[in-house]
Amino acid sequence: MLIAILIFDVALVAWSLHLMQEAFDNKEFSLMLAGTLVAMSAAAMLVVYFLMGSYVGYLTQMAQSIGPLY
Repeated sequence: MLIAILIFDVALVAWSLHLMQEAFDNKEFSLMLAGTLVAMSAAAMLVVYFLMGSYVGYLTQMAQSIGPLY
């Protein structure tokens, strides 16, 4: 799953760089803003992935230490 997310993030970063290059060439602020937002969403997706992985690992560890509930 991590490989798929990393590939998707690399594609998002490449797309944001393309948008920013087009913005620089055409002197358009809206494309620069769009490229920045795409790059920020790629970074946020990685942060959420690693935070949720740590949280699920913590919950798994807690469930194993408590033992079965029946």
